[in-house]
Amino acid sequence: MNPETLLNNLDPEQREAATALVGPTCILAGAGTGKTRTVTHRIAYGIAKGNFAANRILALTYTNRAAGELRSRLRQLGAGQVAVKTFHAAALSQLEYFWPQFAGVPAPSVIESKARLIAQAAESLKIRLDAAGVRDLAAEVEWRKYSMLSMDQYAERAKVRPLVAGLSLAKNIEVQLCYEEAKVKSQKVDWEDVLILALGLLRAEPRALAHVQQQYRFFTVDEYQDISPLQQALLDAWLGEHSDLCVVGDPNQTIYSFTGASSEFLQGFQSRYPDANVIELTRNYRSTKQILNFANRLTADSQLVQPLRSQGATGEAPRVERHLNVQAEAASVVAQILELRAQGAKSSEIAVLYRVNGQSEVIENALSTAGIDYQIRGGERFFRRPEIQNAIRGIRAEAGSGTDKPLFQAVSEICRSLGWQTREPTESGAVRDRWESLNSLLAIVDEMPAEATVLDFAHELEERQRSQHEPVKAAVTLSTIHAAKGLEWDSVFIIGLTDGYLPISFAKTAGEIREEKRLLYVGLTRARKKLGLSWALQDSGRSREPSRFLELLEPKFLTN
Repeated sequence: MNPETLLNNLDPEQREAATALVGPTCILAGAGTGKTRTVTHRIAYGIAKGNFAANRILALTYTNRAAGELRSRLRQLGAGQVAVKTFHAAALSQLEYFWPQFAGVPAPSVIESKARLIAQAAESLKIRLDAAGVRDLAAEVEWRKYSMLSMDQYAERAKVRPLVAGLSLAKNIEVQLCYEEAKVKSQKVDWEDVLILALGLLRAEPRALAHVQQQYRFFTVDEYQDISPLQQALLDAWLGEHSDLCVVGDPNQTIYSFTGASSEFLQGFQSRYPDANVIELTRNYRSTKQILNFANRLTADSQLVQPLRSQGATGEAPRVERHLNVQAEAASVVAQILELRAQGAKSSEIAVLYRVNGQSEVIENALSTAGIDYQIRGGERFFRRPEIQNAIRGIRAEAGSGTDKPLFQAVSEICRSLGWQTREPTESGAVRDRWESLNSLLAIVDEMPAEATVLDFAHELEERQRSQHEPVKAAVTLSTIHAAKGLEWDSVFIIGLTDGYLPISFAKTAGEIREEKRLLYVGLTRARKKLGLSWALQDSGRSREPSRFLELLEPKFLTN
């Protein structure tokens, strides 16, 4: 293949980024500007030109889903041999490889969740924590470790942080220490420990460090605005004295500082690497002009990147509605969803977003009453569903038999044996859920290359299962704005836009308020064609005021 053909469908800025192959490169990519497309084409072009050795590239992400998407795109470009991993997965593989060599025993196993151990630690100290308190304390543990703070350093910093789970600082630290002791006793580690131990091992063992630096020479980091000090320290160890690093990020989408993430590394990239290539992607291919102009008002004071420019149609103006109570708000959203579906819109192209999980109950009830299927992002995993596990077992068995059946025929026969049929069921509930799961599995077949075999499909499913790269269900999506980052829909409704929710009540400092504003910006830029915002005067008997951010958008949109 002529390497230049890889650049054919890139815009001028994307092409500039894709051809910047020498030295450190920083791509400032706004929402919807094609950052994944740009990064994958840069990697494939660099391989084709001979600048990169495919087996020495490590592309890093923060979520399994993002890794799966990046891996899939690279495979389509003929660069499937490139290693694409989350920071945690990369650190864990190194830990599992080197730990037996230097410690003489297998690497410690990773706990699935902190919640149980934290709850047990609190109980042993006769401290009562509800589920929300346990989650808050788990998040605080993560923030401490990602920030690379010792317990003494944390105790000092925590004096100016909000109380966690309603605990005094002394009780908070006591529970955290008890949690750490419980992990040691059980000979397990949490995911943050994986990064800490991998970094410590590489710093202590020159042979291990030399091995890793020999294995990987070229690095790409996605969503670089979300990197934490701990992850940056590990990346620095992997890089060593080299600077073959490409980072891509958007400071306007920095919304995870509560986990220890910091956009300072993205903002200071050029100071650290004065000779860096810095390219801005500002052509937005996702949202209509009216939606994007609306969203740009939230970033008007940004000194870091230029406003985004929509490449799409003008579209309809975003709409902000005021309602008497949250029930009326939900009813209005459901009525608009019914109208969209009547016009031919797919449920999978509609999303309702909110600031916190507790806001979903009213909209869930309204959707259920209207007979509209919905899925809550972060709910039951696709590959854990019994019918999908049974189908995968059947596909593996078929692949192992050496069948020469066409892929769709083989998979559809297995799905039929599990209850799937070509006609969509009219009833709701378990029957429909099972049909939709199997239908989604068949949809993955359509994404495979024409010459793919059953064995190829079995491998694809294994990879998707490992990376949690799941198909889209034919249902309206309900999600927090945080969980919606990286996704997009034709129609997006953002509900509960009141002070106390967005910005959240515990956001007090100017920096925290700015982060809440960026969070709303992320929500707005999930929409391609239709955007609705709403708030209610009454919520569970409490009076509410509209979000202060609505005034920044445009007061005239506030309608009765």
